[in-house]
Amino acid sequence: MKHYPHPSFAKEGWSFIAISVGIAIFVLWLTNIVAALPFIIIAAFVVQFFRDPARTIPQDPNVVLSPADGKIIAIEETHDAYQNVAALKISVFMNVFNVHSNRSPVDGQVLDVQYFAGKFVNADFDKASTENERNAVIVRLASGQKITFVQVAGLIARRILCYTKPGDLLKRGERYGFIRFGSRVDVYLPVSATPLVSIGQKVKATETILAKID
Repeated sequence: MKHYPHPSFAKEGWSFIAISVGIAIFVLWLTNIVAALPFIIIAAFVVQFFRDPARTIPQDPNVVLSPADGKIIAIEETHDAYQNVAALKISVFMNVFNVHSNRSPVDGQVLDVQYFAGKFVNADFDKASTENERNAVIVRLASGQKITFVQVAGLIARRILCYTKPGDLLKRGERYGFIRFGSRVDVYLPVSATPLVSIGQKVKATETILAKID
């Protein structure tokens, strides 16, 4: 099943793409390929950063999908401060070469959205989960279970965008947010959940299954 109501490039990047490509073309027109090469490289980076490809969506209602592209950097039992419960946390780190659109990992109703101002330390550090700027979304599944997924800003990331609000119904694979230029997403699951990924594993938003919930 495909779920993709957006163009192949994220709308958050349309202006960046237009400006960078326009400058590269203008410099090339005024000068030559050698002088324009740095601007062409910058334009190519901007275009690849804002790519937003369609993804195939697993439909098993008992699995939790990755909300982001990147690498698994944490799988641990911890405390979900947003719900104030014990939880299994799985963290996905996104570098500047990953797709940065964030997609809902489950089907469910949004109960709460919590934004916290904070620092911009390297998102690969554990303390980024509690000290950096972040935006948490709490969703209730049809089973009544609740999960939290948190967009966390990074060293370079300076803008978290979240388009959902309490009361919304999210569908797995649905695009709900975007983080610009390197960051992470933390997913807090019930402690009974079974992780299906490992540390260091590369994952794709929507297509990779993070865990199974009983």
